[in-house]
Amino acid sequence: MPSLLNNRLTKRALRPALTLIDRRIRLRVERAAEPLRSELAVLRREADEMRRGTDGLRGSQYALGLLLDGTGRGAHRIPPAWEIDELVVQISALNGDGATARRSVVAAYRTVVALEALGVGRLAGSTSNVCGKLATVPLLAPPNGSILEIGTLYGLFAAALTRMVHRAGIEPDLTIVDPLAGRQLQPGTSQPADPTGTPVREDVVRANLALTGAGSTHHPRIRQGFSADPEVRAEVTDREYGVIVVDGDHSMEGVAADLEWVEEIVAPGGIVVIDDYGDASWPGVQEALDKHLADGSSRLRLLGRVSTSAYLRAE
Repeated sequence: MPSLLNNRLTKRALRPALTLIDRRIRLRVERAAEPLRSELAVLRREADEMRRGTDGLRGSQYALGLLLDGTGRGAHRIPPAWEIDELVVQISALNGDGATARRSVVAAYRTVVALEALGVGRLAGSTSNVCGKLATVPLLAPPNGSILEIGTLYGLFAAALTRMVHRAGIEPDLTIVDPLAGRQLQPGTSQPADPTGTPVREDVVRANLALTGAGSTHHPRIRQGFSADPEVRAEVTDREYGVIVVDGDHSMEGVAADLEWVEEIVAPGGIVVIDDYGDASWPGVQEALDKHLADGSSRLRLLGRVSTSAYLRAE
C-alpha cells in the first residue's frame, strides 16, 4: 500500500502549506544573511582600496628605483636603516656626538643623490663608504680648507666633499691629482668598462665641479698625472693640506708611496682618509697602511675606521 505522503491527493492538499513554510524559511534565511552581506560589501570596498593603494605603491617604488637603483652606476643608493644607523655609530666613535653624526650622514646622503642625479658619471664606491667619508671629514675639524684628492674618477666625490666642508663653515680650496686617461686605471688589474659609459676626462671633472659653484666660490686645481710623478708632486707641494684623500693606486706599493708623500704635505692636525681600507677587494691598501704605522715613527695617528675607509690625524 502506497505511503500516505506519496499519495497524489495528499501532496495536492499540502502544497499551499508547504509553499508557505518554504517562503517563511527563505525569509528567515535572507534576514539572517543580511548582516553578512553588509559585512561582505565592506570587505570588498576595503580590498578595492588596498588594491588601489598597492598599485600606487608599486608605481612609487618603480619611480624611486629609476632615481636610486644601480643602473648606470654600479652601486645602488637605497641604504637600509641599519646601514645608516651603523654609520652613525662608527662616526660617533670618532667625534663623540651621535646627533651631529646623524645629521651629517643625512646631509651626505642627500648630497650624493643630488650630485649623481645632475652630474656626469658617478661616485665610486658603496653608499655606506661614500656617505661615511663625506659625513666624517668635516666633523673631524680639519685645520684648513686645503683639500688634496689623489684619484678622483669623475670628480663627483670631490664636488660633494667641498659641499660638506662648506656646510661646516670651512672654505674649500681643492686640488686634484689623477691621470684622467679616459678610463679608470689600477696597476696590475684589468678594469671593466665603467657602468656609466662616460670617459674619465678633465672636462668631465670640471663639469661636475661646476655643480658646486666651482669657479665662482672657489677655483679648483686639477693636475693631470700620477701621484708618484716627481713633476706632479713638485707642482702641488706648495701648501700644507688640511684634508688629504688617498684613493689612487690601490696596490700595496702605490699606497705606501702616497703615504710617504702625505707625511710631507699634510698640515699639523690635518685629516688623512685612506679609501678602501679593509675592503677585501683591495688588500694592498690595509697592508700598506698597517706597515706604514707599525714602527711608530709616522706623523699620522689612526683615529678609526668608518665603513671601508681609515681616518688619520697628523701631528
